[in-house]
Amino acid sequence: MKLTILGCYAATPRTITNPTSQVLEIRNRMFLIDCGEGTQVQLRKNKIKFSKINHIFISHLHGDHFYGLVGLISTFMLLNRQTDLHVYGPKGIKEIILLQLKYSNSYTGYNLYFHELDSKESEVVYEDDKVLVKTIPLKHRIYTNGYLFEEKPRERKLNIAAVEELEIDRCYYQNIKNGKDFLLESGKLIPNDQLTFDAVAPMKYAFCSDTMYDESIISLIHEVDVLYHETTFLEAEADKAEKTMHSTAIQAATIAKKANVKNLILGHYSTRYSSIEFFKNEAETVFSKVLLADDGKSFDFEN
Repeated sequence: MKLTILGCYAATPRTITNPTSQVLEIRNRMFLIDCGEGTQVQLRKNKIKFSKINHIFISHLHGDHFYGLVGLISTFMLLNRQTDLHVYGPKGIKEIILLQLKYSNSYTGYNLYFHELDSKESEVVYEDDKVLVKTIPLKHRIYTNGYLFEEKPRERKLNIAAVEELEIDRCYYQNIKNGKDFLLESGKLIPNDQLTFDAVAPMKYAFCSDTMYDESIISLIHEVDVLYHETTFLEAEADKAEKTMHSTAIQAATIAKKANVKNLILGHYSTRYSSIEFFKNEAETVFSKVLLADDGKSFDFEN
């Protein structure tokens, strides 16, 4: 599982920082999460192929999280894209994007599907044979969802020595890898765990931005491999965090600790601070496995 940070700073973009956007690569799928201004330029800089992006997940309709979307959709059109594009986001996103396309007389040559969300409960929004995506309802000034990306269980690994010793025909291998026991001609049933090894544990990634401190998400993100949690402010500005419905570094770390996650990535930093290291220093007083997002930075995770 690979996560590439295209932008991870709050509010207005600067010459050296970009608003929220990231690319998650999981089980040979590529998902774009949020699409702030400058996202398509950041995709180019990070050598991510536009053609591999078929699903875009938008957390909420504040500009620093989706103002780059119509530009990316238009660029796909200029590149003669033919593949379907799916956009997941709050109710209203379809109207906004189609209105912009209408008045610029721009029409996509590919199918553009909007999956508008308004549920306040977690729900499955995407599923295929390898990956499942659920919403994580967040508390912010407007309707907002985080997203939980889950690998589906992989097939078990065949114990070649065991199946060859029992002279099991290859035509049964797939069923065995799928977890089935095997019945020998003698009538003896061989348990699957004697014929296979455990598969690599499926991985989970949770994206939570923007949100205030909210313990109700803990059950949804419990023991995920990686949690990206916004941390707009340091503790000295906790009053601003509460007023604007954002989080501090310590609050993000507290959520990570209570959810028993394996890794915490901090992001969505206010640009008022001179160094993002301040966020890590504060978070590590509560939770040890803290990583700092930064524009252009990639993280690789594996079990």
